[in-house]
Amino acid sequence: MLDAVESVRAAKPDAVRIDERYTHISGRHPCFSGEANVNRGRVHLPVSPACNIQCRFCRRAFAPVSAPDGGEQRPGVSAGLLRPREAADLVGRALELCPEITVAGIAGPGDTLATGHALETFGIIHREYPDLINCLSTNGLLLERYVDDMFRVGVRTVTVTVNAVDPLILERICSRVILDGVKYERAEGAAILIDAQKRGIRKAAALGILVKINIVFIPLINGDHIGGIARAAAECGAGIINIIPLIPQHEFARFPEPDCFELAQAREEAEHYLPVFRHCRADAVGVPGREDISSLFYGQREFEQTFSHG
Repeated sequence: MLDAVESVRAAKPDAVRIDERYTHISGRHPCFSGEANVNRGRVHLPVSPACNIQCRFCRRAFAPVSAPDGGEQRPGVSAGLLRPREAADLVGRALELCPEITVAGIAGPGDTLATGHALETFGIIHREYPDLINCLSTNGLLLERYVDDMFRVGVRTVTVTVNAVDPLILERICSRVILDGVKYERAEGAAILIDAQKRGIRKAAALGILVKINIVFIPLINGDHIGGIARAAAECGAGIINIIPLIPQHEFARFPEPDCFELAQAREEAEHYLPVFRHCRADAVGVPGREDISSLFYGQREFEQTFSHG
């Protein structure tokens, strides 16, 4: 198996470089740059309570650290929500403990644009810590609607989770979309989400925001579609892509997760169109791989293998 993976890597085309317009941002963001990943830090803030789509692999819940099992820790699960003022105060304490932090990120536990909590939080952070990069992760349904407000409160990097650009594929992954109080299901909802994502990515890129695309890689569903997603994302102006292997849970609990060879092939397909970056945990505080001080803020919890929207 290792020989097969190495053969895929050896055949990899020259890596596509992030547009030079964004190097001043990517070089300071540990989730957008390999170099920054080892010497720059980030703090993620759970402030967004609700989501406006339902993915079949996503099971959101609240699991207090005081629970008998120590609480579940994975994207979609939070020990609790922070109010915007509390989140900004946490940023200040995190910077005191880890001055290498350059990024404040919000990735959930719901969708960041489904409520106003994330934008309110970033507004405070941008006033009090203007040198920080504000980074927002979203499913993209409301990105076009709120991207001007995002830019105004200092958001300069955004991650959009795009799992398909074909409604017939996406309807197998996303069971419903709720837009302005109306529920859309199956291919209709999938088409609405895809169209909204494309419009939002284009507008964000036009404003000068660096857009990263997350793909949850589900071999039995979108395994042959990775190149198409990457191509469409590049055409819309995205700058980097991150492929996250499915962690079987919720409705996809019996689905197989991709093996190393499948994941290497998927990254190879995507890299024909965009640079590929390995995913960053969206629930951490500190420098990736070197210093994680999240337990000082969110409590000590056992880790569960899962995907990440961050």
